[in-house]
Amino acid sequence: MRKINKIIIHCTATPEGREVTIRDLQKWHIEERGWSDIGYHYFIDLKGVVYPCRPLLRIGSHTRGENKFSIGIAYAGGMDKAMRVSKDTRTPEQKEALDCLLHELKDRFQEALIYGHRDFSSKDCPSFDAFHEYFHISQNYLS
Repeated sequence: MRKINKIIIHCTATPEGREVTIRDLQKWHIEERGWSDIGYHYFIDLKGVVYPCRPLLRIGSHTRGENKFSIGIAYAGGMDKAMRVSKDTRTPEQKEALDCLLHELKDRFQEALIYGHRDFSSKDCPSFDAFHEYFHISQNYLS
């Protein structure tokens, strides 16, 4: 298994309430960008269903310069309905699913800290401050 020291959260930068599917991610990442697979390791849809995407054994393609030792998670949404500004559009189901997934991953990769894509980029992704929101999960596993 690869050494993992970061869990990085993303949004799909799609309008609030618009469903995104695995097929959409395949189209965007494989067909349009020419990648070998979806860049994220996990994806969470509007209903809170968590889909495994790229196997954890494989390096992701989600955060320039940070992929080698990280896991990428994306949720559907991140923009207002008009696509004018970023917005924390997570549904209650997405929030619950993300919280559960983060705990599961931290059980497995206890040294990993949780970040948002925005911590490594000028983008406003994932449209909320993941580092501070999930700091308590990161801290609970540090010795």
